[in-house]
Amino acid sequence: MLPLVSVVVPAYNEEEVIPECHRRIADVLCAEKCRYEILFVNDGSSDGTLEVLRRIKRADPHVGIVNLSRNFGKEIALTAGIDRARGDAVITIDADLQDPPEYIAQMIKMWREDGYDVVSGQYASRPNETLLKRLTSKGFYRLLNFLAGHKFPLDAGDFRLLSRKAVDGLKQVQERHRFMKGLFTWIGYKQTTMPYRRNARFAGVTKYNYWKLWNFSIEGITSFSTTPLKTATYFGLVIAFLAAVYAIVMITKTMIYGNDVPGYPSLIVVVLFIGGVQLIFLGIIGEYLARIFDEVKQRPLYLLQDYEPSSAEASVAGQEKIVIV
Repeated sequence: MLPLVSVVVPAYNEEEVIPECHRRIADVLCAEKCRYEILFVNDGSSDGTLEVLRRIKRADPHVGIVNLSRNFGKEIALTAGIDRARGDAVITIDADLQDPPEYIAQMIKMWREDGYDVVSGQYASRPNETLLKRLTSKGFYRLLNFLAGHKFPLDAGDFRLLSRKAVDGLKQVQERHRFMKGLFTWIGYKQTTMPYRRNARFAGVTKYNYWKLWNFSIEGITSFSTTPLKTATYFGLVIAFLAAVYAIVMITKTMIYGNDVPGYPSLIVVVLFIGGVQLIFLGIIGEYLARIFDEVKQRPLYLLQDYEPSSAEASVAGQEKIVIV
């Protein structure tokens, strides 16, 4: 029997993009010698995304819809789609078409012919993004590799292919705070990267501003590294050592020259500096405590409003291109 390929597409307020996204993905998969399904995950969209998806599904039996009860965020939406993907290989891709679906064929080839369990799309160029966005992204992944002591692919997003073995391994990970880019690599198996040119968004606006990206980077670091906590310990030791040296200097100076009560400004500066450092590291500890708090509650990762599976057993050879109107 021909292999089944599942494509998981998380979508949040993407009604303008969905039809073109479906068309391009379906065109690629129709040309492959495989059975396929396209699972769209509606992550609590407030626009007409769900209605567009249902119209597409009525015309294309290969389409399935995972409709979440509310907006849980992209990482959870990816998880929900992967949980319900039935494919021998599962491909994750964003709906905005910044990751060209035409590269799916190359991913499938690397899986089928070269035996890779995880194929990660890697940005060879990002001409449509600002210099600041490119620099901060490069800096984040390099910082994460340094802090985590684990080799994550640089400049890789959520455009991935996972074999069934890799998917089954990933489904065993049930942590609540999920940094999927890290989890895709953490599971191991035979992995490689596939360079590609990232495009501009096809339509609509991005759902990520710099504040959300900042919080996302904190999520990634705290999910895979305890180095910030260790840094607090080392920094405290350094401050304590310098304070001891300074105390010895002051005692010696007082014994020789007496105490004339100068140095009030410098004392205030030192107190404020140490207080600021303490608050920073209390915040770091708080980030880890918040994650422990969320984990011990054992709430489900997500809740479904409804699920409309695809007809994944649809015919393969000579299947006609489906046009959505």
